[in-house]
Amino acid sequence: MHWSDLPADALAVLRRGAVMPAHLLALDAQRRLDPRRQRALTRYYLDAGAGGLAVGVHSTQFAIREQGLYEPVLALAAQTAREWVPLEGPRPLFMTAGLAGPTAQARREAQTARGLGYHAGLLSLAALKARAKTS
Repeated sequence: MHWSDLPADALAVLRRGAVMPAHLLALDAQRRLDPRRQRALTRYYLDAGAGGLAVGVHSTQFAIREQGLYEPVLALAAQTAREWVPLEGPRPLFMTAGLAGPTAQARREAQTARGLGYHAGLLSLAALKARAKTS
């Protein structure tokens, strides 16, 4: 997607400058995703004034890929953000998804994120560094 394809209101958030926290992962006592607390964390960030979220980018979230949680975590954050209504009325958000792995994996993750309504991807180059060491 080209930047000119982004919704104007979301692009305005980015251009204006905004806090977009790296969304943490809420786990239960058995270290499984806790959807209720994950949604609460999303609402907390947005209620605090964040201009958007960066999901799947924080070091605590790299393991979500290995556990098959990449799409569920991104979907939960995107859905919660769409349903969120601030007291002052609706406001645009800018959503960023973490992308990682070799090219094919990063491309699949980008397609997943775009399908869920994310505006941008933040690409981790760690997989390329590991690949360069084995070459």
